[in-house]
Amino acid sequence: MFKRMQFWVIVVILAFAVPGRGQETAERKPPAQAQAEAAAGVPGAAQKAATQDPNFIIGAQDVLDISVWKEPELTRVVPVRPDGKISLPLLNDVQAAGLTPLQLAAEISEGLKKFVTSPQVTVIVSLINSQRVYILGEVTRAGAYPMLPGMTVLQGLSSAGGFTLFANTKKIYVLRQENGKQQKLPFNYKEVLAGKHSEQNILLRAGDTIVVP
Repeated sequence: MFKRMQFWVIVVILAFAVPGRGQETAERKPPAQAQAEAAAGVPGAAQKAATQDPNFIIGAQDVLDISVWKEPELTRVVPVRPDGKISLPLLNDVQAAGLTPLQLAAEISEGLKKFVTSPQVTVIVSLINSQRVYILGEVTRAGAYPMLPGMTVLQGLSSAGGFTLFANTKKIYVLRQENGKQQKLPFNYKEVLAGKHSEQNILLRAGDTIVVP
């Protein structure tokens, strides 16, 4: 009886020790699959993108997740310097500002061909710092804030930590430069919050200034 129990214990231990049973063997996924999983928020996937806009133009101070498939020593998260360039192994300085993520990936891939066979490069914008909105006036924390994709006036105001006691929330407005002219777009906080005049809760653009009198 005792020997039979020993046999089954050994069988159970070996079953769980065999690779692939009870857990999957981790492996690095191709860039396209990793980027799709990152965008979908799959656990363990690459860093989630801050924007899914393929036409997004990279700017200074943005943070990029550069992934080179099967080349972990070349994969890293890098900030875009004020001069618009990033620093990468083997390539040194690479111009990033002014390019879309796909264009930059193509540039990096072309440069790596001298050192890597058929490099597959993925560029994800993990943090947007180049595009900002400004919140001024009677708010707790006035200043410049990163403009997140799809950010509305209401969401922008929430970044500033609320209003002071002297804020006139009925007379808030957004200053916007368009075609060389300044526009003043009204925003009544109390009405929008109550579900009225929701059209005032516009999508913000880079460079917009929210003023709380």
